[in-house]
Amino acid sequence: MDKLFDLTGRVAVITGGAGLLGVKHAEAIAKAGGIPVLVDLAAAQPEVKAMALADATGANALGFVADITKSEAVRALTDELLVRFGKIDILINNAANNPKVESPSGSSWTRLENFPMEVWNADIAVGLTGAFLCSQCMGSAMARKGSGVILNVASDLSVIAPDQRLYQKDGLAPDQQPVKPVTYSVVKTALVGLTRYLATYWADSGVRVNALSPGGVFNGQPEEFVQRLGRLIPMGRMAHLDEYQGAVLYLCSDASSYMTGVNLVVDGGRSCW
Repeated sequence: MDKLFDLTGRVAVITGGAGLLGVKHAEAIAKAGGIPVLVDLAAAQPEVKAMALADATGANALGFVADITKSEAVRALTDELLVRFGKIDILINNAANNPKVESPSGSSWTRLENFPMEVWNADIAVGLTGAFLCSQCMGSAMARKGSGVILNVASDLSVIAPDQRLYQKDGLAPDQQPVKPVTYSVVKTALVGLTRYLATYWADSGVRVNALSPGGVFNGQPEEFVQRLGRLIPMGRMAHLDEYQGAVLYLCSDASSYMTGVNLVVDGGRSCW
């Protein structure tokens, strides 16, 4: 049974790998014997995060700086990994912008009527275009060798709309109330569509493609917000940082060998209420 979850020697690229959940995804890969490759922007220090992961787990973890919104950067990274390892086995498209609901300049900028075009373009570029480019390059390499796994990290907001009541502030007029930005829902929903497309496109090439839609993760959010969100979740709480590792391992390993084109929702029951 343990062999179902064994990733020994498998090269797993994690975009946004130095971020909050990216490191946890990489940790799950490492503990299963895989070789996590953390890809992120320089400011996120993927090499440092990979070194810390290697020290903690004994895994051969690597960090690379790359801008996944640039096709030439993704191609260069893919080529470098193929030269180094001769293969890429797993791609976790985890990178995404998650704009804060509020900003120092005021809370109304997130509203649809005011949403800045430059933020729209940046969010789409990282969360969707980046996933496409990485899938195009690395998925094609998987298809050529006849096997591989792509995991697109979506969100519970790929299957439900954001409840904007979570973000309401006392004393603000309706047209000044902060809201969850539109791009987050658009990107995460589109990732599920990309998942279905790629799953059928490469079905005869041995490449499985699934999505994971996690719910909100507790990371020091204000108590009022945490309580509001908890009331919308049957389990009554947000997820802990490590509670998606089992799902990631399942979807990246042979334990899910007959599973493709699926969006696995892990949200404490929120979307069923």
